[in-house]
Amino acid sequence: QVQLVESGGGLVQAGASLRLSCAASGRTFSAYAMGWFRQAPGKERDFVGAISWSGSSTHYADSVKGRFTIFRNNAKNTVYLQMNSLKPEDTAVYYCAADTMRRGQYDSWGQGTQVTVSS
Repeated sequence: QVQLVESGGGLVQAGASLRLSCAASGRTFSAYAMGWFRQAPGKERDFVGAISWSGSSTHYADSVKGRFTIFRNNAKNTVYLQMNSLKPEDTAVYYCAADTMRRGQYDSWGQGTQVTVSS
């Protein structure tokens, strides 16, 4: 099991940028893939994007492709979500998750950080 702590959320205007961080502790961070998810009020949690253990591979939901970028620094045990050109519909609680067992399923989750985009 790993402990994940997100930070960097806040209130921004549409068109602004924000960078979220997710710091991990516990199991060897560089050994597993990481993902970002979000949950808007009254909606289910949605996949945002993911990054492989090495950082060489990423993929994104269509709704954020071209605007959001995931990258990681294994030396710092941290994964990032760079969000550009934010839209009001990006408003949600953002969660990072880890596939520590490398089974293609996320088994550890952070507590979430709120991102609010005003129009």
